[in-house]
Amino acid sequence: QVQLVESGGGLVQAGGSLRLSCAASRGACSMNAMGWYRQAPGKQRELVARITSSGSTNYADSVKGRFTISRDNAKNTVYLQMNSLKPEDTAVYYCSCYVYWGRGTQVTVSS
Repeated sequence: QVQLVESGGGLVQAGGSLRLSCAASRGACSMNAMGWYRQAPGKQRELVARITSSGSTNYADSVKGRFTISRDNAKNTVYLQMNSLKPEDTAVYYCSCYVYWGRGTQVTVSS
């Protein structure tokens, strides 16, 4: 069993930045792709960004150029740097690795 713990969420004004972190309890995730997803009220969960074990990345069109995903396999941690935040980025952000999910961290962007 792998536990994923997200941190770094909070309340920020539009145009601001936040950095999310997701720490895995074991090293199993270092061999797998890891991703950040988000779910806004009344909407389906969607992929925000994904990074493979070798570092290849892909992003949702809505966050390209504003968000950056990275990982530190030695620390079993994946990051999401979010810049130029918009109110529509407001959601609960979840980290995922293989079949495992974190409990999420709330990001709220005020206008």
